[in-house]
Amino acid sequence: MRGEKIKPVKALANAKDNATKPMKLGVLISGRGSNLRSIIEAVQSGRLQAEIVAVLSNRSGAEGLTHAAAAGIPCTVFPHSDYADRETFESALVSRLQQAGADTIALAGFDRIVTATLLRAFPQRVLNIHPALLPAFKGLHAQKQALEHGNKITGVTVHFVDEEMDHGPIIAQAAVAIEDDDTETSLSARILVEEHRLYPQALQALASGRLHLSGRTVHGGPE
Repeated sequence: MRGEKIKPVKALANAKDNATKPMKLGVLISGRGSNLRSIIEAVQSGRLQAEIVAVLSNRSGAEGLTHAAAAGIPCTVFPHSDYADRETFESALVSRLQQAGADTIALAGFDRIVTATLLRAFPQRVLNIHPALLPAFKGLHAQKQALEHGNKITGVTVHFVDEEMDHGPIIAQAAVAIEDDDTETSLSARILVEEHRLYPQALQALASGRLHLSGRTVHGGPE
């Protein structure tokens, strides 16, 4: 994901100031929304101190919209093809997210490159989850990349989004062993289990004010 470079420390400190308030979360999706569903379940169970104030998708057929609607979360579709460029598209997203009162953004299977337009509106508050142990296997088909490379271990990374694709400071990671008979499908399924566990935990670490940033190192991650 691309956008404005993250600046150290200051905005993360604001999270601590607001730790007693539920985080106001906007979630961006494009597909099945399984990570969205895990976030919704974490909120409903009290494991994540947040209110999901908006779910936005660039695809009207995204299955994740049904999860949001079932939970009573406002949903909006912004077909990216309706906009002249990425800046105009993201400006529309930002307007809706700000209208909903969002203070934190979770990318959950969002298939558009994020630019400075979004990141400037929510500095140090845009998170992404990637199905590999970054910095290894950036970009698409990370599971396939790990298999083709002959890795014995891969995993999941939750990170802040900065101006480079799959590059921002790492909040949390979880390892997943690669079995000899793994296919892309079987490996993806096991990685997804860890995604569903780790993403709500990382969001809760931010919501509780535990996170602070020193250079590229994030301290105070999931407990």
